[in-house]
Amino acid sequence: MVFYFKSAVVEPPHTIYMGKDKYENEDLIKYGWPEDIWFHVDKLSSAHVYLRMPKGKTMEDIPKEVLIDCAQLVKDNSIQGCKMNNINVVYTQWSNLKKTGDMDVGQIGFHRQKEVKIVAVEKKINEVVNRLEKTKQELYPDLAAEKENRDREERNEKKAQIQEQKKKEKDEIRKKKDIEDLRNYTSLMKSDNMTTNEDGNDSDDFM
Repeated sequence: MVFYFKSAVVEPPHTIYMGKDKYENEDLIKYGWPEDIWFHVDKLSSAHVYLRMPKGKTMEDIPKEVLIDCAQLVKDNSIQGCKMNNINVVYTQWSNLKKTGDMDVGQIGFHRQKEVKIVAVEKKINEVVNRLEKTKQELYPDLAAEKENRDREERNEKKAQIQEQKKKEKDEIRKKKDIEDLRNYTSLMKSDNMTTNEDGNDSDDFM
């Protein structure tokens, strides 16, 4: 089961989701999208929360209000963290998550520590948590199929972009050739390259 929340503090609304348990988290780690941002309470057990950003956006583009929503949701879903003040929440791009065979279920590391950011959470904000809880949906998505569909769409988009680029290049080559042909034609039509009646017999002369 995956829990989905809607952060509508900005337009367009953002989707936030998390697995029910550590086994669901394994699937979320495996089938995450490049646009996803991962959140977790630093140095404490907590839910793995994901924010799905619009395509082409990164964690640098997270609106401040949405960042607060994600941090509050992570804190509220930490057995220890929900009872504490002044905790830190770490977050990074999904592609920076590192999973090796010797790690426990639900455990992850990072490829590049410098790409992990921290947001401080002073205390629980009930207004934020309650607002998100009202949008909560419990679903059983086919994460593998969703990931494959997303990747297929991206491959098709890239293929279309390549075809469009090739078309532009061909059009540019044809345009240059047309200009060159016109230049050659103009050169041939210059008066010093043309013969006139004065250069030979006048065809209008009759005996």
